[in-house]
Amino acid sequence: MLNYDRRPSMGLLLISPERFAAIGEGTARGSYRERKENEAAWMLKDMSSHFDVSFPGIVWTRNDVQKAIDLFTADKVDFVLAIYLSWAEDFAWIRFLRDMPECPVLFCHRMRDSIQLKDTHDDDEFAEYLCCGGLVGSLEASGSIQRFQRPMLETFVGTWQEILARTQTFGKAAKARSLFRQATFGLLACMNEVMWSTYVNVYDLFAQIGPEMRFLSVAELEDEVNRVSDADARAVMNRIASQYEVLPNVDMEKFLASVRASMAMERLSEKYDLDLLVLNDIDTVLFQHIGLRPGFWPTSPDTRVHVVPEGDIGSGVASLALKWLTGQHVNYIEPFHIDLPSQTFDAGHAGPNDYTDPRGRCKISSDVRFAKTKWKYAGAPFAWYVFPEGRKTMLHCSQQTGKFQFVLSQVEAVHTDHFLATYSHSHFRPVGEDCRQLFSQLIRQGVTQHYGITDGDWTEAVRDLAMMLGIEFHVV
Repeated sequence: MLNYDRRPSMGLLLISPERFAAIGEGTARGSYRERKENEAAWMLKDMSSHFDVSFPGIVWTRNDVQKAIDLFTADKVDFVLAIYLSWAEDFAWIRFLRDMPECPVLFCHRMRDSIQLKDTHDDDEFAEYLCCGGLVGSLEASGSIQRFQRPMLETFVGTWQEILARTQTFGKAAKARSLFRQATFGLLACMNEVMWSTYVNVYDLFAQIGPEMRFLSVAELEDEVNRVSDADARAVMNRIASQYEVLPNVDMEKFLASVRASMAMERLSEKYDLDLLVLNDIDTVLFQHIGLRPGFWPTSPDTRVHVVPEGDIGSGVASLALKWLTGQHVNYIEPFHIDLPSQTFDAGHAGPNDYTDPRGRCKISSDVRFAKTKWKYAGAPFAWYVFPEGRKTMLHCSQQTGKFQFVLSQVEAVHTDHFLATYSHSHFRPVGEDCRQLFSQLIRQGVTQHYGITDGDWTEAVRDLAMMLGIEFHVV
């Protein structure tokens, strides 16, 4: 299983001209080379506070750029930050564009907060004038950017603090891209035969986004359920019962069975080293052999696998993208209905949903949707959760016309009492538009009913990730 808690890794490419190196020697602020080495030192220090930085030293020569490429490639950096420290010959930059293996690149021009040049007849001032010439280099470099048309290359102009902020967003997306390319997904046991619009091509998933797919069987899950000891399952059940209110409609033996199945699902995921488990939790075979749908993921703070329901692989991509970009709790919803008087909509989902954020409110409730069925553990309980209040990024992913798409919206979760039995849920209000506008655009775009949500506005990071993965990106 991947370490998604790691910091993004950066290759730092700083370009300067060797022909300027000796200018200013003996002056108060030192030579051009000394000034640029000092500049590179504080840039490296600042970036090292946020990233694992691979820095080959300033690129002065053709050999230097090859050393940089070799270092970045060997270290498998998530992305490269490229900055012209002043004007410089473009032979280094165009070699980088041509020879650097495919990876995200953020090319930035740093605007100085202020420039206070005096009479440049003075050697010290003249050296400083040359040091300030990054705009000349950036403009020259931009021509080669257009000629080479490297994929995953973005440009940015800003102060150093603005570059730091932009780089952090870009770096999170680049790390997520790397994780997707190393990830392993599991499908248990099939896509949902009553929701065809959620189907994706798993070959395209690998080719375009990156993860490898494992196909798990209900028989394997059944075997894993039988391996979970009664003592282990009861210990987890008792801990959950001590943390959350258990409603009177809960059958304790069915509670135990649901916890045991949830633990088995997580252990099976560990066995296959899964980063995401796509569970078809309304599959008839699952109910025939397990007798319920697992209702308590995650069963432990140490659980690493992310789980989404209803066999929807695309929604797994969206949810995992939010998880890897933010490191936060991510929940799973489908919009149910619009309340016109309040201009809100109710949304949530039954089945697996992260209930462990203490800012939300959780009760243990019988699964009333299946309480009257013939299955062995009909009505087995689950974590009935109300999502925390506040602004959310709502993200959808599906495959349309051969390409995947991200469709993103901003919504606000408002105060909600438990009221939709069986479903983790909340009231939501669209940000900057009304419900009619939001859902008219979603339906016009062509989506499905499934979305991941997490706290805050992550539009820029999702946009960066979509660009890096070659996914269509739409904000509605």
